[in-house]
Amino acid sequence: MKDLYINKIAADLGVKSWQVENCADMFADGGTIPFISRYRKEKTGGMDDATLAEVKHLLDVFDELEKRKATILATIAEAGALTEELRGKIENSVSPTEVEDLYLPWKPRRRTRATVAKELGLEPLADLMWNLRTRDPEASAAAYVHGSPSLNGKQGAEDVESALAGARDIIAERLSDTAVIRQNLRAVFRARRLEARATRAARDNPDAAKYRSYFDFTMPLDRLPSHNLLAILRAENEGFLSVCLDTDAEKCGKKIYYDFCQAQGYPSGRLADQIREAVDDSFKRLLEPSVSSEVIREAKERADIESIRVFGENLRQLLLQAPVGQKRTMAIDPGFRNGCKIACLDEQGGLLYHTIIYPHPPQNEKVKALIAVQGMLEKYRIQAVAIGNGTASRETEEFMRKVTLPEGCKVWTVSEDGASIYSASEIAREEFPDEDVTVRGAVSIGRRLMDPLSELVKIDPKNLGIGQYQHDVDQTLLRETLDNTVESCVNAVGVNLNTASPYLLSYVAGIGPSLAGNIVSWRAQNGAFRSRSDLLKVSRLGPKAFEQCAGFLRIRGAANPLDASAVHPESYHIVDAMARSLGVRTQELVGNAQLCDRIKPEEFVSGDVGLPTVNDILKELRKPGLDPREQASEFSFDESIHDIADLVPGMELPGIVTNITAFGAFVDIGLHDNGLVHVSQMGRRGVDPSKIVKLHQHVRVQVLSVDLERERISLKLV
Repeated sequence: MKDLYINKIAADLGVKSWQVENCADMFADGGTIPFISRYRKEKTGGMDDATLAEVKHLLDVFDELEKRKATILATIAEAGALTEELRGKIENSVSPTEVEDLYLPWKPRRRTRATVAKELGLEPLADLMWNLRTRDPEASAAAYVHGSPSLNGKQGAEDVESALAGARDIIAERLSDTAVIRQNLRAVFRARRLEARATRAARDNPDAAKYRSYFDFTMPLDRLPSHNLLAILRAENEGFLSVCLDTDAEKCGKKIYYDFCQAQGYPSGRLADQIREAVDDSFKRLLEPSVSSEVIREAKERADIESIRVFGENLRQLLLQAPVGQKRTMAIDPGFRNGCKIACLDEQGGLLYHTIIYPHPPQNEKVKALIAVQGMLEKYRIQAVAIGNGTASRETEEFMRKVTLPEGCKVWTVSEDGASIYSASEIAREEFPDEDVTVRGAVSIGRRLMDPLSELVKIDPKNLGIGQYQHDVDQTLLRETLDNTVESCVNAVGVNLNTASPYLLSYVAGIGPSLAGNIVSWRAQNGAFRSRSDLLKVSRLGPKAFEQCAGFLRIRGAANPLDASAVHPESYHIVDAMARSLGVRTQELVGNAQLCDRIKPEEFVSGDVGLPTVNDILKELRKPGLDPREQASEFSFDESIHDIADLVPGMELPGIVTNITAFGAFVDIGLHDNGLVHVSQMGRRGVDPSKIVKLHQHVRVQVLSVDLERERISLKLV
């Protein structure tokens, strides 16, 4: 990777060039983000997963830019126009936009007015005017009228005015293709106001009502919040809004004329009038629509990044929500007419039994349902109950309060988002080929309570109800961000090598779907892995893959206790040396904080092993295999609230944060519709909502207002 790209990435991210260069080398060598972040801190300077992901993304962007440059240089060279100055400008640019600007004059395009003028033989006239080599453009144009001997066989124009018009068309296109003019115009446009107006279609379509606040809207583009811009552009795509920038044609025309004069000199007399006319035409016909679209596209790219950042953070919080753990679980997918689907699961999430009960209207078989549930609780020794938060959730919670729960058994509400997607997926059919979608959905609800991470990795994050405008943003960047987030979460928690599903294993650093399948096949044929080194016996899992994945895989009860920790096998010799320095066996050191406190980290620093690695080893030895997730806590909605009509302004209620956006957080207070805590009601102005609340956090809110017609609830954090 060229130094100019390394330095640019370092400057943009606020890190050192050597850090970026080391990262580039490790990525090129097959290193993964989790592995580099966790086990190569000396080389990265302690970069976290998020920063490494940004580095990798930018390295990929510049790699594509370098390929694009090669294509552009070849095209310009083929046209015989590649000067050393132009080559230098292209090769030394780190801006894709600048590179495309420099390429624009030679970029293949459709037949234009300038093309037609050139075909008529009018380019020499345009050259005279462009280079200020004529004081009388009308007299010069006479030589380019049809029949003139100076046309060298070209048709020429019908008359002098047509010749001048054709020359102006060529000049207008040149102005539009001039890099400095486009760059300066972008700077002007970025500070202008974006205007949105309702179209005729919006007035006749009820679907446009949700965009009502944008029907007569204007705001400076550089101050427009990302969620507003994405909503406006979606409405424009749907035909409900017309959108433009409030550009000042007169001011922009003067700027373009000034830029022309700076480069070519100041025209005078009638030539100046011709140039100004070409400038006005170039702005209105070519530059304004083109640059305006580019600037709005730039703003959308920034909005995409912000929206995707929020989506990624929500996903991280969702995946890392507290697990209840390996408990025998009763999972209930609640419903009215079609009943409540029940699945009883063992400690590993295996299906023991399933049935349907009908405790709610219209059947109202409460007694029969109570007897059935009580019997299942006792027969399957249930330790936790998971109730989906969809239709009839509150009523099912109330029903379960009438049941005598086993000692220590608690009832939990679990998000159903994406459960129906999972139940109809190929993954679900592979896991439960003999069960229908209702059973699979109930199983998913129960497993989410036991271990959210293991279950949610089976579902496309876009179906988990935590994003905003996810179908409008850059899909490639969204997929990259979400994949990085899932991978980061899986590796931060660690994976039990002997129980993990292939879907969970596929997100372990260095593994992927193919090797995950090979691991599960090896496990099925040979039994449980007894040590991490057994991984090298798996088909196609070589030393590089082993290096990347081994530290994130756990083997409970292995002969070497380090195999159940986050200590990487490459560092086992360091732990052995630590144990010898204390005169104890390695097994005695693992998990013994008092012994670990006696170790002096600096004594084990050597070669590529720096203090960060040694300190990480000691931290892990004190609490080996510690799950970084919090403990699950119980929650109950206000029992007096059953309908939106029950809400009164000023009322304080418990709630659960279900989604976080750039403009606030949605909170479930036990009704069909979630309430919104706008960012302005979070206690501090200009704050990022994700810094105030977390996904699935238990909060107390105050009802500010209730719109019964639109079913909207406005809340405030208490």
